[in-house]
Amino acid sequence: MSGLGAEGNERIDPGFRDYLRFFVASLRKTIILLVRYPVNTLSQFGTILLFFVILFYTGRALAPAAMSDSLSGLIVGYLLWTLSLTAYSGLSWAVTREAQWGTLEQLFMSPLGFGAVMVIKTVVNLCESLLWGVVTLAVMLFVTGRTLALDPLTVVPIAALAVAPAVGVGFVFGGLAIRFKRIENAFQLVQFVFIGLIAAPVDQYPLLKWLPLAEGSHLLTRAMADGVSVVAMNPTDLGILLATAVGYLLVGYVVLQYCQRWARREGVMAHY
Repeated sequence: MSGLGAEGNERIDPGFRDYLRFFVASLRKTIILLVRYPVNTLSQFGTILLFFVILFYTGRALAPAAMSDSLSGLIVGYLLWTLSLTAYSGLSWAVTREAQWGTLEQLFMSPLGFGAVMVIKTVVNLCESLLWGVVTLAVMLFVTGRTLALDPLTVVPIAALAVAPAVGVGFVFGGLAIRFKRIENAFQLVQFVFIGLIAAPVDQYPLLKWLPLAEGSHLLTRAMADGVSVVAMNPTDLGILLATAVGYLLVGYVVLQYCQRWARREGVMAHY
């Protein structure tokens, strides 16, 4: 469907099939990059697993009783951490790579709109993070010999809402990458911040529930480690989880849009 825009140019109104086609193309591109560069893919996955193995065996050697008591929480927290890292850093790295390849401006010219392009790329990143999460969880359970409750009707929606604030942070860093280009060093800092948020003692300090990942980590641990179903959880806690997921997503998207307009106004869109 097409018409005339405000400046007299032909305006194309994309339909659902156009969004779906772009999603499939982005997903195919992600798979191709994973397969075409197997050393990079395997080293990325191996690093995540190696870090957990070192953490597990070191903890079991130094404090076996404490490690046994907290092992389920450690597995769930580590799973959420890996999901969050993939979800938040994927968009930022995508923007950085598009700028390096010189194709970032082409994304701005997409008839889908730059915001829709970024959202679809984020959905693709979430699919990739889900793949890594499933494999990582399987390996962690195999290494530790621990079993967890995996009710999909409880775990999937809570995990999705728990990761959503990390996606909002990813929007913010994606916007900063558009404006300032080289922000890789800041990625390292956010990884450690995420660890603190996931381990936040929300039972002792309820206000911490409003921080990204904190309430999601708490409820996901209850679901997977304690076997509590979503219908048995406190409605207030679920409301906070939903509010933080939507709130941080919206704030991140607003910052992303502001940064892309800022970059266009400063004329640095094509710079790198």
